[in-house]
Amino acid sequence: MVCQTIKAGTECVFMGKKGCTYNGGKCHPIVEECHGCDRIVEYATGAYCNSYSEPKLKWLSGSCNLATHIKKVQNNNGTKKQRSSTP
Repeated sequence: MVCQTIKAGTECVFMGKKGCTYNGGKCHPIVEECHGCDRIVEYATGAYCNSYSEPKLKWLSGSCNLATHIKKVQNNNGTKKQRSSTP
């Protein structure tokens, strides 16, 4: 259904006949770590992630796996680790 609250006019899997069904009844704005990501979309209500409804949760245990501004680099033993492209 089409969002009627935060991202008005966009398709949303959380919007139901009784309103937004996401945790708290709304999408949550981006957090500082999100700045620079290509998934950020500006709405009249603020800046939100186009891929995740609560960006803060994606950063709790490290880097967000959806972040476009985070580069994955290989270390000496061949395993990948994430590193921010910003200082």
